[in-house]
Amino acid sequence: MSQNNNSDKSAILESLNSINQVDGFDPMLFAVEYTDMSTGKSRKKIPVLIQIAWFRMVYPKGRIATTITPCKDGFVASARIYADYKDGPDCYLADATASRGYDQTKPSISPREWAQTAAIGIALRNAGFGVQFGLTADDYEGPVLNELPDSVTDSGTTADPAANEAPDAEPEVVAEPELTEDQKLELALKQPCPIQKYSGKTLGDLQTLDPKALTWIANKFTGNPDISAAAKRICEYALQETSA
Repeated sequence: MSQNNNSDKSAILESLNSINQVDGFDPMLFAVEYTDMSTGKSRKKIPVLIQIAWFRMVYPKGRIATTITPCKDGFVASARIYADYKDGPDCYLADATASRGYDQTKPSISPREWAQTAAIGIALRNAGFGVQFGLTADDYEGPVLNELPDSVTDSGTTADPAANEAPDAEPEVVAEPELTEDQKLELALKQPCPIQKYSGKTLGDLQTLDPKALTWIANKFTGNPDISAAAKRICEYALQETSA
């Protein structure tokens, strides 16, 4: 029976590791540890900046839609993740809601931006851009669904437990680490090429396949600002290497 259970766990883990997988990109390299305010336990989390970059790699035409509503002493933000920017309002992959209030001990933190960032991060996690790659057979305990937030609404929306807390409750603080220049370049190289002719290729591939196309994306492509910025980073790096 134990052997069968181990086989079942291995099958589940293998399935998890295929979710939103991008060849050559390991999101767990960017994972950070934080303390869960509700349990006091230390857990791993993918920074929102990395989640967004990862999402863009998988869905280059994707869209993240957010709404922010003022509430007593704070803001409530909602986020929806779409596989394509043309998808209708209800054709989303996942959504989430988070609330954040003012914190007098952290006057530089905007509760509006905090709530928005939290909602986006939770929605992306619900869409499979989370720590599923960090699960291994050694530390696997219990059903995989335990890794998801506990509060799920009837519509399938997973909400941040903090959204149901009083606005003056102490919010969860997660430090977003600053990426190094090498890490930023690595993410840029992995961005998908938006040109149909090179469908399935990355911006890094264009360095050898068609440098002029890479320059065009950097300077004239307007379909996705993140991809355009990534192309500019690659071009600037190449220029520095040439002049060095």
